[in-house]
Amino acid sequence: MIAMSPHDSRAVRAAERLRVALEHHGITADVHDGYGLALVSVWTGLVVWSNGDRFWWCGGWDPRNQRPVYASHRAGEPERAARRIALHYARLRRQHPEPRPLTGDPL
Repeated sequence: MIAMSPHDSRAVRAAERLRVALEHHGITADVHDGYGLALVSVWTGLVVWSNGDRFWWCGGWDPRNQRPVYASHRAGEPERAARRIALHYARLRRQHPEPRPLTGDPL
């Protein structure tokens, strides 16, 4: 039996395909893996999970039910998933812009 590296898992391969698809939208992301899942860290409040079959992410907040609302997409369509995630990313960037760099010595 050949041992599979954790970086060879279906979840990681799907996450890497999504990361590349996000680059086509000008979005830089990081892929992390563990416990059979892969995470694509995109922006503050936007982490995409993958189990190799699906991507899912928190798409917003339901104030009536006081809970997050999740979106998902088939992992076999990373380009389409990236398009949806890019739209959500743009909304989050407007809500949480990148902080200005600190200048000078903070002390």
